Amino acid sequence: MARPHIAAALAVACLGILVTFHLISQFGLPSVGFFYFQQSPPEATASPNQVPLGPTASRQVKSEDDGSMYLLGTGKADITGPVVEINLMGYADPNQVGSGLRQRLYSRAFIVGDIDKEEERTLYLVLDTQSGDTAVRHGILEGLKELGPEYQVYGKSNVAVTGTHSHSGPGAWLNYLLPQITSKGFDAQSYRAIVDGALLSVKKAHEALAPGYLTVAETKIHDANINRSLYAYLANPEKERAKYQDDVDKILTMLRFRRAEDGKDMGVLTWFPVHGTSMLGNNTLISGDNKGVAAMLFEKDMQSQGEGTEDFVAGFSQANVGDTSPNVLGAYCEDGSGEKCNFQDSTCGKGNKMCHGRGPMFRQKDQGASSCLEIGRRQYVGAKALYLSMTTNNVPIKGPVRSFHTYRDFSNMTIQHPNGSLISTCPAALGYSFAAGTTDGPGAFDFKQNDTGAPDANPLWSVVRNLLREPSESQKACHAPKPILLDVGEIERPYLWTPNIVDIQVFRIGQLLIVVSPGEATTMAGRRWKESISHTASALALTSEADDENPPIVVLGGPANSYTHYIATEEEYNIQRYEGASTLYGPHTLNAYISITTSLLTYLQTSSHDKHPPPGPDPPIHTNVSFNFNSKVHFDSPPFFKKFGQVLKDVEPAYHRGGTVSATFVGANPRNNLRLEGTFAAVEHLSHGSWKRVRDDTDWDLIYRWRRTSTILGTSEVELSWEVGRDDGVEGGLYRFRYFGDRKPFGGGEIEAFEGESGVCRIE
Repeated sequence: MARPHIAAALAVACLGILVTFHLISQFGLPSVGFFYFQQSPPEATASPNQVPLGPTASRQVKSEDDGSMYLLGTGKADITGPVVEINLMGYADPNQVGSGLRQRLYSRAFIVGDIDKEEERTLYLVLDTQSGDTAVRHGILEGLKELGPEYQVYGKSNVAVTGTHSHSGPGAWLNYLLPQITSKGFDAQSYRAIVDGALLSVKKAHEALAPGYLTVAETKIHDANINRSLYAYLANPEKERAKYQDDVDKILTMLRFRRAEDGKDMGVLTWFPVHGTSMLGNNTLISGDNKGVAAMLFEKDMQSQGEGTEDFVAGFSQANVGDTSPNVLGAYCEDGSGEKCNFQDSTCGKGNKMCHGRGPMFRQKDQGASSCLEIGRRQYVGAKALYLSMTTNNVPIKGPVRSFHTYRDFSNMTIQHPNGSLISTCPAALGYSFAAGTTDGPGAFDFKQNDTGAPDANPLWSVVRNLLREPSESQKACHAPKPILLDVGEIERPYLWTPNIVDIQVFRIGQLLIVVSPGEATTMAGRRWKESISHTASALALTSEADDENPPIVVLGGPANSYTHYIATEEEYNIQRYEGASTLYGPHTLNAYISITTSLLTYLQTSSHDKHPPPGPDPPIHTNVSFNFNSKVHFDSPPFFKKFGQVLKDVEPAYHRGGTVSATFVGANPRNNLRLEGTFAAVEHLSHGSWKRVRDDTDWDLIYRWRRTSTILGTSEVELSWEVGRDDGVEGGLYRFRYFGDRKPFGGGEIEAFEGESGVCRIE
């Protein structure tokens, strides 16, 4: 996350959970005031900064026929939850409440199965959400059981639920209390949209299963991410840093799914690390952030070119995202000085509130939309260029399909340190620098990053902390040098605040190993983890079962299955910037993940007699006990002498390219019907005497905004805006809006659908 929950969390100690929800609304991000956006068309050719990598000497290029044949399936489904009146998940700002929709959210499912052994499959889900989640994964697994016997092949060991880490989706769906505080608890509609949409994507992928081949390739994208905590990164050993050209991973890895029957591609699954924080903390429109943009551009391009299958799916999964930022111009003081933020602690003067990262289009006052589109476009351009090069530049995947999953209690685990000593993890806790936030979303009050030992903050915070729960001396010693602000792993009232039970999962598809991380691993943490997996797999001769010529290919995907905040290296932890302070289980968190996953790799061997490790302790599921203080929709009414869908402000007669077409309608609350797999808005073009839809909720440049005009009377308005690009291929001619709404009658009754239609305008 880019923002802390600190104000709310501490207020709980003083006034209880009900008062907390009221008080936290007083604390939030400083208003940035960015407002307008103009879309420019993407190019599908690679720029000099996005160059496909040639095969390494140890990874020979072969034809796909040299790979194994697998059972492959891809599917995509809508998971867009409530787009209004629900707090957005990511920045933890209670004032950031949804007001509409810029882009629908999706679950993208990728199934790989052994062609001969039905039980050997992996299901990798990429959700346009902030993260995976314990309750969401539980709901998906329970839903799979209800789909019928043929879906029983999918279970705990082989289902991974990852999030793209977008900070622009609706919240109130997470299992633990801490992320629920700013979203006023747990909202069943928000939760069910994700679970049901994910299940539909799995169903589509399962029904599309067909024999096919997998190939993998890599490219470097130099201009889509930077390291936002470089000071902490530089604390890692110089010798280790010297092994890498960049201070963040620039490699995008692509797995291509090709159907054997007709040679058509069913989809691609990519891994590349960049935070979903292009949309700023003052944005209130739902979107998939930059990875949602990249997926949209890739899929629409494939459809327009007639490439691949009709339902081609492009998944843009996260990797070791922890210290990355899409604000690639760096962090500057927004206090009029134009100075860069302090390198050590990201402050401007004495505080951090005015320190903000700048995206490539930061001068556009549009809540980050222009920068979001550009960072998404850069990922898409690099991925598409790589995809086109894979006819000659690829490595066929060859070998068995295996997976394992287990739960481990990280609250007190003893493992061996790389130096040979015995070390322990700790019950979860967050440090003072957690409350400082990051340059993507600064925190509040007098907190700052790089705060170790005796914290440099108002001593009142320790008093308030102790009212909530005073950490024991052993807990303080375990987490040192982190000064504990929130002892979240030991607070069980009214229910657990953060997880102590952690998912451990790895997939094996031939020589490809996918580490499924429940937390946000930093750049170097991810590198160490992947390197350890690779070395152990080689020592076990794991992938040589398939092909002696190809070494292991290791990727890391997450945050997945749960949300365990951050995973920093021990050296970064000691610096106690945001990422280290948010590493829940103490300085040895990363070593614990590495120790457990490497020790379980034997379960991925075909010779293993035991297919699965012991399941471990199940985590608690709080869906039936969680609070919900979000108000319900009581009823909708039109203003006097008006009707639903009626135009209140119509389009102008004509617009030039580069302008914004808009119209306002008598509306109703979109929470009445999420219109999953549908649309709230559409643009239609008059072509050869009939109206043809050319834009809907899937398009970035069509925006749906909803505004309550009277709570007492139940009235509201909907504004539709179409940002017409100068060079986006829009034909000149006649256009109109269509608005699709649903009203809840006064006194109850069934939800009633209605439509609105604007006048006609000309695009010149």
